Amino acid sequence: MYQAPPVNKNEEIELTVESLSHEGVGVCKVNGYPLFVKNALPGETVNVKVTKTLKNYGFGRLQEIVTPSIDRVTPPCAVYSQCGGCQLQHLSYQGQKNFKQQHVIDVFRRLGHFTDANVLETKGMDNPWAYRNKSQLPYGTVNGMNQLGFYRERSHDLIATDTCLIQNTHNDRAMQAINAILAKHEVFPYNERTHKGVLRHVMLRYGRSTNELMVVLITRTPDMPSRRVIVEEIIAAVPEIVSVYQNVNNKKTNVIFGEQTIHLYGQETIEDTIHDVKFKISPRSFYQINPDQTEILYAEALKSAALTGNENVIDAYCGIGSISLCLAKDAKHVYGVEIVPEAIEDAKENAIINGLENTTFEAGPAEVVIPNWYKQGITADVICVDPPRKGCDEKLLNTLLKMKPRRIVYVSCNPATLARDARVLVDGGYKLEDVQPVDMFPQTTHVEVVTAFTLVD
Repeated sequence: MYQAPPVNKNEEIELTVESLSHEGVGVCKVNGYPLFVKNALPGETVNVKVTKTLKNYGFGRLQEIVTPSIDRVTPPCAVYSQCGGCQLQHLSYQGQKNFKQQHVIDVFRRLGHFTDANVLETKGMDNPWAYRNKSQLPYGTVNGMNQLGFYRERSHDLIATDTCLIQNTHNDRAMQAINAILAKHEVFPYNERTHKGVLRHVMLRYGRSTNELMVVLITRTPDMPSRRVIVEEIIAAVPEIVSVYQNVNNKKTNVIFGEQTIHLYGQETIEDTIHDVKFKISPRSFYQINPDQTEILYAEALKSAALTGNENVIDAYCGIGSISLCLAKDAKHVYGVEIVPEAIEDAKENAIINGLENTTFEAGPAEVVIPNWYKQGITADVICVDPPRKGCDEKLLNTLLKMKPRRIVYVSCNPATLARDARVLVDGGYKLEDVQPVDMFPQTTHVEVVTAFTLVD
């Protein structure tokens, strides 16, 4: 029998915040009925106005903080309350690390049914700001002015700002200079509603170890008025820029990149270094956005692999070979597979640059290529997986269980799918080792996790 929620829309009520959701939203309870309140923190007493009620949960708006949390801080970003990029600037950094550790514990219990998973403290940053090496900046109109910026939360409304506290300062300065040049030449923004206009986005990529910047102008059509002069002025204004591209996306879509990419100036790639391995990065390459924490993440993966130099290793979802090549320094041979052909070409070139001849890379879905390798007699002592947010394909997990590597190293950007896959591996004969959260994205709710599974004799 239907039971009405214990609160009504527009009702104001004083509540205690019990926890944070995986999206960083405060969770209050009214007679067991969850009420989600943005910007509220655990332990706080708050006055809330109920804004929406559903059958099993509702939403409220924070009216007043009666008793603040000891972990509450003042967000330093002027547009934090509007921008959708960060969710946790109002929570102290230690509080953020604690939240991420607890989130991993919770999903392992709830989704993986692990009551005793040893989830370690989150490894964070000394300075959790200015870390992003990649920016994808929409171009639009704010108050009659055309400019680059950031989207308002859950919308495509542009916010008028030319800085971001979590992107590196080189990208900030480039953003400001390019903004001024685009305004000078009156470049017309793309309009999602009419499918007209020229410029959709500007992407910036920065190589920490080389101080090199790449700019990609993403347009609706190949023709861009004043393109040559704009590129010349961008190069003159920002000395770190060594590579400029134009990408053409003429589809009605939220996907940023189109299929055609045109090299306009300078180098075809920029370079960066992780664990003394050099990487060439092209416009469409997947490369971790936080280089400092990538060093820590990969160090944990290497520790979990426990290589002695005699192992054959398979790296699933290998991208441009970033983890593969770090593993190759201590392995007998590394086989990498990635669904994006351009990334595999980058991986092969990166192997040559670093003189790592003990590598083989193949393009294709991991759940297809690795079973084919297995049929060909290619097996591995260690398998490393770093899948997208949806986790590992069921066919791939079944192949791993058939191959029986002595260790499986799992790097995850989604603790929920990791917990799900961990249950499959443990039920298939593996032991779950320590689970290590790594804070790759401070000020946001995202967390990466590294863990290993050892074959039970």
